Amino acid sequence: MRGSQHRTTPDNTGQHRTTPVFGLSPDWLLHDGRPLADATVLSHPEQLDRLRSACPQAAPTAVLAGDPCYDRILAALPQRALLRRALGVGPGQRLIVVSSTWAPRSLFGGDWEPAADDLLPWLLSRLSAELPADEYRTVAVLHPNIWYGHGPGQVRAWLGNARRAGLDAIPPLDGWRQALIAADCVLGDHSSVTYYAASIGVPVLLGAFPQQDLDPLSPVAALGRSAPRLVRRGSLRAQIDRVMAAHDPGRYKELAEQTSSAPGESAALLRRLFYGLMGLPEPAAHPALLDPLPLPPYLPARRTAPVRVLSGVIGTAPPEVSVVRHAVVSDGPDPADDAAPWVDSAHTVVDEETPQTGRLRIADVVVRYAAGDDPRLGPPAAWTAEALDRYPYCGLTAYVDGPDRCVVRTREGDLVRLSAAAGPDGRADLCDPAAYASALHAWLTSGRDLADAVPGITVRTGDTVHHVTVDPLAPLAPVTPLTSGAP
Repeated sequence: MRGSQHRTTPDNTGQHRTTPVFGLSPDWLLHDGRPLADATVLSHPEQLDRLRSACPQAAPTAVLAGDPCYDRILAALPQRALLRRALGVGPGQRLIVVSSTWAPRSLFGGDWEPAADDLLPWLLSRLSAELPADEYRTVAVLHPNIWYGHGPGQVRAWLGNARRAGLDAIPPLDGWRQALIAADCVLGDHSSVTYYAASIGVPVLLGAFPQQDLDPLSPVAALGRSAPRLVRRGSLRAQIDRVMAAHDPGRYKELAEQTSSAPGESAALLRRLFYGLMGLPEPAAHPALLDPLPLPPYLPARRTAPVRVLSGVIGTAPPEVSVVRHAVVSDGPDPADDAAPWVDSAHTVVDEETPQTGRLRIADVVVRYAAGDDPRLGPPAAWTAEALDRYPYCGLTAYVDGPDRCVVRTREGDLVRLSAAAGPDGRADLCDPAAYASALHAWLTSGRDLADAVPGITVRTGDTVHHVTVDPLAPLAPVTPLTSGAP
């Protein structure tokens, strides 16, 4: 019952009255002055105290039975690394979860103070403009009432540009708990999702928080008084980084202790309650268990918006290239130029499945994501050659046929496979292989030869280093030496 709140407000006589908001008021719990339920399940004694204050008639029905949702989260905490990989979080990436409940003054609701009435459009546009694609992964967790109140089509339309820039919307019923466990920061509001995140030690940044709508004695209101707030005037990336860098995992310890008075015990307590209500004995031979959180399907970020790439060759022996990539959305600001001294060129990468098909004609790199044996497109050697013919102004085509590899063909006709070395645990490097294609493009457009990139090139994305093998799949085209004067 994390969302059960009420508030006191002055009426037109100057007296304070209790305004029901959700869950604990007589409007929700009584019919003709009598409790609707035989049992009102609470997760912590602090809720019982507020129930006695807000609706004393329902207090005798209260049962403290812990929180099964929280228990499932706690049980899955050791799976954090696997959950991050399932969400496509690569090495060195930080997962940012944008979370909103369904109330009018929620992050997604839009009914904020007049000065901030465009907060959500600003936030969604800044995510892609400020957060480099290979250093941050973003997903959205929206309350089911948002999805079912407005309809999935409308929600996807509102998120359209952000989704094309790489944001994924987590399904409304499944997967949000796993996203919280995997998160490095939650940008949220007064939702239970934000509260659960804080309770398991995840850094929280509040984008909206209607303190006036909440019971000041509730733990959720306490979170609003203690968690940092998003400031629209400042850099979004700087605020997110600052919250993560300054976060103490024990910061919300007292709030976590109010999430459940019986962590790990809700299954047994709830089963005892249910069988008691039915007047039946519990099955002694079978323990009460909760279903574990499933491992979600693999969900890497996909950017069908054009991607602007800032690059620089920072080493030649051995070859080393640094890249910073930003998806560019039509209604968002242009990504800020990176003033780092190593930046010496820029180019544009476009997914062949982009809705902005006109951008394919002027792309420097065209990329396609598909299985190598896809009969419609593959093999990669065929598609890369055909794509060069379709897009005569691009310098390189890339066919991404695995989570850590791609096949690229240069305008000169050279065909090579780029494969990232596995991590220390032997698992695949989950950086988008299109970043490796961009690094090779930067190497070639700097005037250097492909042969000098064989057998491998080091690619930097932020502070993360990727060792990429450059494996020719056909003999390299001969390099014609430059000469001066008449033959």
